[in-house]
Amino acid sequence: MTPGQPATPPAPAPASERGHGHHRATPWPEARALAARAGAGARAAADRPPVRVPLGQALGRTLAEPLRALTDLPSFDSSAMDGWAVAGPAPWTVREESVLAGHAGAAALAPGEAVRIATGARVPAGATAVVRTEHSRTEPGAGPALLHPLREVVPGQDIRPRGQECATGDALLPAGSLVGPAVLGLAAAAGYDEIAVPARPRVEVLVLGDELLTAGLPHEGLIRDALGPMLGPWLTALGAEVLATRRIGDDAEELYEAVTTSAAELVVTTGGTAAGPVDHVHRVLDKAGATLLVDGVKVRPGHPMLLARLDAGRHLVGLPGNPLAAVSGLLTLAAPLLAALTTPPGGTAPPSPPTPPGEHPAAPLRDGVQGHPHDTRLVPVVRRHGSVVPLRYNGPAMLRGIAAADAMAVVPPGGAEPGQRIELLALPWPTEPPAATATPVSPPAPAQGACST
Repeated sequence: MTPGQPATPPAPAPASERGHGHHRATPWPEARALAARAGAGARAAADRPPVRVPLGQALGRTLAEPLRALTDLPSFDSSAMDGWAVAGPAPWTVREESVLAGHAGAAALAPGEAVRIATGARVPAGATAVVRTEHSRTEPGAGPALLHPLREVVPGQDIRPRGQECATGDALLPAGSLVGPAVLGLAAAAGYDEIAVPARPRVEVLVLGDELLTAGLPHEGLIRDALGPMLGPWLTALGAEVLATRRIGDDAEELYEAVTTSAAELVVTTGGTAAGPVDHVHRVLDKAGATLLVDGVKVRPGHPMLLARLDAGRHLVGLPGNPLAAVSGLLTLAAPLLAALTTPPGGTAPPSPPTPPGEHPAAPLRDGVQGHPHDTRLVPVVRRHGSVVPLRYNGPAMLRGIAAADAMAVVPPGGAEPGQRIELLALPWPTEPPAATATPVSPPAPAQGACST
């Protein structure tokens, strides 16, 4: 397949006939477009009714239905200022009690009476205005004190009437609105404990390999599992509900059972996508009757990644086992698929290739980057004074670069020169440029070579 040809999914082939050579790989932009289309098709097949979540869990999500007021706001006539609730014309006889917010209201005021009142407190019946403390003076006398205004008093002043902001049933925000902190406050004020949001696509992570440790230091050929702690939070940041992260040894039957019985709409595996003696992913997909949509991508690191359709609404993304190669697979296949899956009903479908929210389309390189002769390269970068600088630690097995990165640069085949504008892939969380001495950056990053994954 070459750029400009239709990106049609390849037909599945028996594992014994399938190669993983360079000629079968899908160009990187086409792979992302295929993943987005797969997600759009899975969204149409998915049956995910909205869910109700507590307000504290709704930040950053969208409203699945209009937010309507469950009460009048305010729900009673209240004082907008500290001062005096007064009835009728001045002067007013001061009553000894005070009206406080959150406490029972005072008895009704008769014309010519005043009572001290706090901001937010219920205005007594009969009150015609609130006079601010600084706009009044009291005159002691033999009996109750008299209150005099220092400015003209207008009927209704500094009283927030019931329903001033909204009445019960009013539409406050439409469905599809992003839930930010102010929306959470409005929902709470309007009477909500929970709000309806679109259900997130369910994802399960299967970390494969006999060589992985979950604690302690590497020893005797065993290494720490870096992907298990990383992938769940990364997928959550992409909008997924991660059902579980499971660790599975190099066992084809156990992997087949996990893939075919998973309740997830997207299964993400790590490792096992090449053609080694314990690389079981292709054989398991054959046995499960899956359809390969992407079988290798022309990208470094991460070229052995794959995307398969398990059934009408379920997919599998196979990531390489090397950590930065797995990140490449997340950005190339999982991110656009999930972006399409999480597009709200009636929303705008992601472009092809998709540009997730927060992605920075292009920026100039401060330093040149050597490229692969045929493949796209994804390189961690940091922003410096309007340009981006490639980070030194960008090998397939390295996470040190991406841990300090602001974005991933998309380096075209053949490389990029200093000053060339380069496409950037945003990371799905806020990033801030570190201090100039905090992150080691490289001179022009060396090529990883055609054999790197």
